[in-house]
Amino acid sequence: MVNGLPASRSSFLAILPRIGTFFLLIVAATAAAAADWHSGGPFVPTPQVVVDEMLSLARVTRDDFVIDLGSGDGRIVLTAATRYQARGRGIELDGELVDLSNEEARRRGVDGLVGFRREDALKARIDDATVLTLYLLPELLHALRDRIYSELKPGARVVSHDFRFIDWAPDRTVTIDVAEKYGTPGTWQSTLYLWIVPAKMEGRWHAAVSGDGGTNYLLSFSQKFQHVEGHAIHGGERIPLHGVQVEANRIRFRLHEVQDGRESSREFTGTINANAINGVIVSQDGRAPWSATRVDTSATLKLSP
Repeated sequence: MVNGLPASRSSFLAILPRIGTFFLLIVAATAAAAADWHSGGPFVPTPQVVVDEMLSLARVTRDDFVIDLGSGDGRIVLTAATRYQARGRGIELDGELVDLSNEEARRRGVDGLVGFRREDALKARIDDATVLTLYLLPELLHALRDRIYSELKPGARVVSHDFRFIDWAPDRTVTIDVAEKYGTPGTWQSTLYLWIVPAKMEGRWHAAVSGDGGTNYLLSFSQKFQHVEGHAIHGGERIPLHGVQVEANRIRFRLHEVQDGRESSREFTGTINANAINGVIVSQDGRAPWSATRVDTSATLKLSP
């Protein structure tokens, strides 16, 4: 949200295309904010309708831990706590806003669920977040991108308001109309981006299929965020994997091969747990369990070019 240091900057950049007096005011405010980067600059709240949509898009529940980087007056984390009973933490550079947010948490009776800290968003701990909310300029998003990808657990949801990561395509994009933005009434739109952090598949895996004589494969995957490609080695033959899909800690792909002169098509589904996969294969011959173990554990966080 547009709360705290980089968030407030993003709000001004987003409306530069507007024409007229408001444009000039925004240019002036942007220049002032840039000169005062480390102090946090002006605070511009995110409309509540956008806050509500961000939490809805992330499907927040009472089991989540929500972290908002640049939390401002705390409304994202506070709404998550009061509406969904979710735990959370707000990170904000402006000490006065931190104090106000903590005071509001006590007033609402949710201070046992959430808290707010005066801290740099680029250095704050994020690995305990199951939901991470952002309203940061693209260069700051890019600075955080690899940390978010590597430190958040598979299945964590990341929601950004108006700005997206470089090279990491969102899993879902939603645009909503808002009647007020940047403190100004009018006809506005906000775009929200959702990413679901995927399990890390990069590297080679030894896979074994039960129930058909113990077929073994050497699986090899290349990965760039949620986009994964791969092939299998079986009997000295390289077999491409089709339709590889990785969402959170779940994987699905198809394998077509010829066995004993008969074409066989198998669909693999499984659950990834760090360096192991367990799942089920479905084919014309029925169902069979399969499992895999990662061969090269050093490749778990590699990003393919």
